[in-house]
Amino acid sequence: MSHPSHPVHPELRASVRWFPSFSFNRFLLGILRRLNFSRLYKARSPEGITIENVWVPGPPGAPDLRVRKYEPAQRAPGSPALLWIHGGGYILGMPEQSDTVCGRFAKELGILVIAVDYRLAPEHPFPAPLEDCYAALSWMHSHAGELKIDANRLAIGGDSAGGGLAAALAQLTRDRKQIKPVFQLLLYPMLDDRTAIRADHKGTGKYIWTPGSNVFGWTSYLAQTPGGPSAPKYAVPARTEDLTGLPPAWLGTGTLDLFYEEDVEYARRLQASGVPCELHEVPGAYHAFEVFAGDAAISRDFIARQVAALKRALTATG
Repeated sequence: MSHPSHPVHPELRASVRWFPSFSFNRFLLGILRRLNFSRLYKARSPEGITIENVWVPGPPGAPDLRVRKYEPAQRAPGSPALLWIHGGGYILGMPEQSDTVCGRFAKELGILVIAVDYRLAPEHPFPAPLEDCYAALSWMHSHAGELKIDANRLAIGGDSAGGGLAAALAQLTRDRKQIKPVFQLLLYPMLDDRTAIRADHKGTGKYIWTPGSNVFGWTSYLAQTPGGPSAPKYAVPARTEDLTGLPPAWLGTGTLDLFYEEDVEYARRLQASGVPCELHEVPGAYHAFEVFAGDAAISRDFIARQVAALKRALTATG
């Protein structure tokens, strides 16, 4: 796939001026872990949203799982719900980093949002993170009455590695046939380990998530060298040949994102498989740009499109 090298969008140039250039490794990961992300991501409770941590059963043989509930005031009983999966390259992060995102969805759509604190690689490689996400979704489905949500209107979504896990979760639920999510919201998802062995990244991956970080992230998650002849089923969503029968999707990515080509290709494959998929490409946008330049008009538009897509999907299934 050809891809012209786009300069950073004018509205985003100030945000990248002081970005450090580095790639993750075990040493840097250890430092960031020791910094204690609970301090870096202090809980920000959006107005009108109640946030609560709940412990739910993990996968068989695994520890209980923490999930974070975002409850809007006066939510209608039987509302839809969203399972949100945070990013972090499969190696870093926690639900608290998504307080703003989850609070926004809960408040603007009047839905319950659950964010899952899945286990991280390299200590817990595939399938542990994905099975944690499945366990959280299963809990939502089986406790729908207690949670006052509609078990038939559950959406899944995530950003970066969380988007990759959401895409994998959509495939897993399709094949296990126990839960049927109605929508997948994929923000610049990390979908294809073969990107890690590409020599030419065509001007992408300069900011935030670099080719070096991608190699480390995929190696940690797969517990093997990425880009090999095969990968475990469901570990790499882009390697799944049959995409038929998956939930409708919205996929957003920037043209400077390292995942740009793999994201566009996955969206086109979904469409070719008969899965409704709206693809939104943001010219000159780097990985997670709306997080670091939230006040930019293109960031606000990117966020508004997510909310609108989720609203359309959940309204259509009501």
